[in-house]
Amino acid sequence: MTVFKLPDLGEGLSEAEILRWHVKVGDQIEVDAPMLSVETAKAVVEVPSPVSGTVTALHAQPGDRIEIGAPLIEFAADAAASQAAARATLSAASEDSGTVVGHMPGLSDADAAALEAANAVTGPRVRAVPAARALARSLGVEVGTVTGTGRGGLITLDDVMAVGMPGANAASKMHPATATRPPAAGGDVEVLRSLRRAMAQSMALSRDSVMACSVFDDADLHSWGTGRDYTTRVLRAITTGVRTEPGLNAWFDGKSQSRTLFEQIDVGIAVDTIDGLLVPVIRHVEKRSAAQLRVELDRLKRAARDRTVGSEELRNFTFMLSNFGSMAGRYATPIVVPPAVAILGTGRVRRDVIAAGERVEIHTRMPLSLTFDHRVITGGEAVRFLGAVIADLELPE
Repeated sequence: MTVFKLPDLGEGLSEAEILRWHVKVGDQIEVDAPMLSVETAKAVVEVPSPVSGTVTALHAQPGDRIEIGAPLIEFAADAAASQAAARATLSAASEDSGTVVGHMPGLSDADAAALEAANAVTGPRVRAVPAARALARSLGVEVGTVTGTGRGGLITLDDVMAVGMPGANAASKMHPATATRPPAAGGDVEVLRSLRRAMAQSMALSRDSVMACSVFDDADLHSWGTGRDYTTRVLRAITTGVRTEPGLNAWFDGKSQSRTLFEQIDVGIAVDTIDGLLVPVIRHVEKRSAAQLRVELDRLKRAARDRTVGSEELRNFTFMLSNFGSMAGRYATPIVVPPAVAILGTGRVRRDVIAAGERVEIHTRMPLSLTFDHRVITGGEAVRFLGAVIADLELPE
């Protein structure tokens, strides 16, 4: 009998949620065939079978959250050959340092290597949420020196902040009773999971490491014809803005005080789903036609809402876009998620009464909200970028 345990699915993850099984007790399965889908902080990951054999027991059901290393499934293996193949597969996987939930750069390569070396211990692997590891890198904190207060000793954002930013949580510690105050009568307590938990971590990281500033203006779309595709036009306008001010298509490392500018424009587009916010990335916006952009946008939105978007499609955006106006809202202060340095929000397109020379006219206008990291982007750079975006959007074609 072979017992397969939940493998390590990525940097810093301590657990996963069973989304669906592709097999049941009594089924025959081949090595490397899809066995089940699990949900991590952001992505849905397919776990392949480690052996060829017969399923004899399932140790978790859909909706269960299980720890890395916990028993998952049992097999009666068909042959030793399948076990050898499984060992080879698992050995190769263990050498892969990639993560299924994305990569967030922090220090320079030399500093990062030194910090990773300091964090490499011979004992049990340090367990920390991904955002806590990212914050530790940005603050120069060795995660091995942090005491975790989460479940099973898991290191949280607050744990890292207590070491790297003394006093940051002083206000909450002055009133500990607020943390245990019972909910209002009739209220339901819901523990954040998957997307909402990942969003909470990302927003906390942004709060603690970005000096956000926002500017607002409107693009007059009066010269447009009918049936225009707003989102693809905005993506084209972002490309124009980046050509004018390349510094907004960048990553910033606050620890080393360095930035990385990119020629490739990879835009993370916020997608609202029933489970929370996902940000799939459309690559090489600068090289795609309007038709190609629309096809890729539709595919990514569909995959995000179906939770079939690949982990590689959720990482390493160089700029961000939020088209919240498709639902409601005129202006906003979108949140920059590091290491990116800027995000553009598009508000609800409306018909406005404006002064056109000596006349009063009704024009279609798109509200725009640009938030940028003022640590690395000047106000002048931000408004020149926004001006270029507006100029492109106001063209008839």
